Amino acid sequence: MILIKNAKIYTMNSSDEIISYGYIAVKNGKISDVGKMPFDSAEKIDEVVDAEGLVVMPGLIDAHSHLGIIGDSLGFESDDLNEITDPVLPQLNAIDAVNPMDRYFKEAYSAGVTTVAAGPGSANAIGGTAIAMKTFGRRIDDMVIKSPVAIKMALGENPKCCYHPKGDAPETRMSTASLIREQLTKASRYLEAMDEYNNAPDKDEAEKPEYDAKCEALVPLLRGQIPAHIHAHRADDIFTAIRLAKTFGFKYKIVHCTEGHLISDILGEEKCEAFIGPVIGDRSKPELKNFSPKTAAILSKSGVKVAIVTDHPELVSQYLLLSAEICHHCGMDYMESLRAVTINPAQMLGIDSIVGSVEKGKDADLVFFRGDISYHTVDKVMINGNFCDICPPYEK
Repeated sequence: MILIKNAKIYTMNSSDEIISYGYIAVKNGKISDVGKMPFDSAEKIDEVVDAEGLVVMPGLIDAHSHLGIIGDSLGFESDDLNEITDPVLPQLNAIDAVNPMDRYFKEAYSAGVTTVAAGPGSANAIGGTAIAMKTFGRRIDDMVIKSPVAIKMALGENPKCCYHPKGDAPETRMSTASLIREQLTKASRYLEAMDEYNNAPDKDEAEKPEYDAKCEALVPLLRGQIPAHIHAHRADDIFTAIRLAKTFGFKYKIVHCTEGHLISDILGEEKCEAFIGPVIGDRSKPELKNFSPKTAAILSKSGVKVAIVTDHPELVSQYLLLSAEICHHCGMDYMESLRAVTINPAQMLGIDSIVGSVEKGKDADLVFFRGDISYHTVDKVMINGNFCDICPPYEK
């Protein structure tokens, strides 16, 4: 057992408990106990970490990323983000594209980012499935927390700009939405036929539907097992995403939600959830003209559950906490800005029983800060109960 003692602990649990002088016991990669000092147990302690003067919080979670899917400092050869041969490809799985050897992984966990959700890009109306994974490891199969964690969809300019030069659909927003509806309708009928076959009293007499990879990949979405992560910047695209979700009855999260602050009251009424980011960058295309670093603050105050994301490598994952700091300085409640990179994304990804807070039974993913919680004060990082060899952004 590893005992971390004398730490100030931001638990990020349901009551946002802050333990001013506490301990965390770690056993077999899990948090076995957490509480106020002194620690009293007869169990054998193998290692003691004196965290006097340090602040400890759960590992940060970047809920929208392409980490490991686009290689660092490389071109087409290491870019596996978008398969632009078909605008509807739900059967693609990000697990087949992630390269854990990419050096951005170490830079991510060195900045406290211990979990990311990585998936296909936004060139296609339906781009494939995303995964949730740890940032430390060599074999992606051992790093995955949940696969699939979501289906990726995209609205707005990206699919249009990708297929317009080809002279193929979708060249309009109407076509993008139509392609999504068409595939979801096919998948719904496929699911009905599969259920009818599986429930048939006599399998020999029943006709099994022919396997369809695209429809099969959408079954977890239609069964409510995973949500759709829908790329949408403009307000009208956000409303199209909500319309599609209501039509087919699936769960959804809005990715980017750039103009969300313009319609925050409506999104609050809809009980929308949004991945906001990157919050550092330029207005590089028309649908970003209303970009504001205040969006996360405005949405959270309107009742929208918010997670702050980097969209790595649009903004590299190591700047996730810096993004949360900026959102706080732009009006977001301090604790809410911390929730937006810990427990909120864990809940939105459906992995909050595993990560996202310092609680008994969860993975021992912890970030240690020197004195205060800030991007440049990361002192130690633990993932699955093991301390990682980190490369601090600044020399101590």
